[in-house]
Amino acid sequence: MKTLILTKGDVLDLISMKLVIKEVEVAFIELAAGTAKMPAKSYVSLEKGDFRAMPAALSGASGIKWVNVHPANWQINLPTVMAVLIYSDPETGCPLAIMDAGEITAYRTGAASAIASRCLANPGADSLGLIGAGRQAHTQLQAHMELFNLKHIRIYDIDNDRAQAFVQSYPGLPVSSGSIEEVCDSAIICTTTPATKPIVRLDWIKKGTHINAIGADAPGKQELETEILKNARLVVDDIEQASKSGEINVPIKQGHISPDTITATLGDCITGRARCRLNENDITVFDSTGIAIEDIAVARAIYNMAISKNRKKYLEVDFLS
Repeated sequence: MKTLILTKGDVLDLISMKLVIKEVEVAFIELAAGTAKMPAKSYVSLEKGDFRAMPAALSGASGIKWVNVHPANWQINLPTVMAVLIYSDPETGCPLAIMDAGEITAYRTGAASAIASRCLANPGADSLGLIGAGRQAHTQLQAHMELFNLKHIRIYDIDNDRAQAFVQSYPGLPVSSGSIEEVCDSAIICTTTPATKPIVRLDWIKKGTHINAIGADAPGKQELETEILKNARLVVDDIEQASKSGEINVPIKQGHISPDTITATLGDCITGRARCRLNENDITVFDSTGIAIEDIAVARAIYNMAISKNRKKYLEVDFLS
């Protein structure tokens, strides 16, 4: 049996945000239904970054993603996040494909946020605030544009040149840069920084705002002032993982909140098992740690497209010979 090798270019030829949103939503529905299997991600901490191992199994699909986060990589012209995914046959364990997963990671993270915004933001939300102008800001914007009619898009980054470069990447769209306080004056806010101390204050958040907290994806990271979490309806992608390494991990360790503060999981919101917004004045927060079912669901779709479209186009190797 041969294993398909899919490079970054191959993945980019096959992937689209519309597809990823569909597949990520299906993955969360499977997780809520109990048909998905996924242990919490494990970490290997290093001096300049870390690695994460992320295994999962869904209906007819299984695999593991090995991904790094090295925040200073941009200084040497390398991506902050790079990933490889092994996609396996759950019936036999055979490796069906080995694929670059850097773009899968970026797309599925943006997709999960947009799905959360659809569930949690007030109807008619038309302004998006992006805090952090790195790679993830782009897929956050792309995913939200699939589901929302955005009239105002604001970007803030501690490096103003990066913020300006982001604005210039979207000619013709209503994108502008501003202070962090100005960016927080948005119906939907996405935070995508590696902050280890809160950078967003409750005083800046209007009633009815929805926040996707993306950057806190490892122990010790935190982007939102704890008072925001105390005053919000809190939704997570996975309770165990969020409690250990998500936006809520530091406040929990400090004893300011507990896992009981969590309103629901995103899967519960999607399926209607939980009322995640009660009224138009609620502040809502989606704590997105990034979970393996998202990656495996997207990998399943990419693999199926690769073998159905033109399998001979891609490199194949025989690992079992």
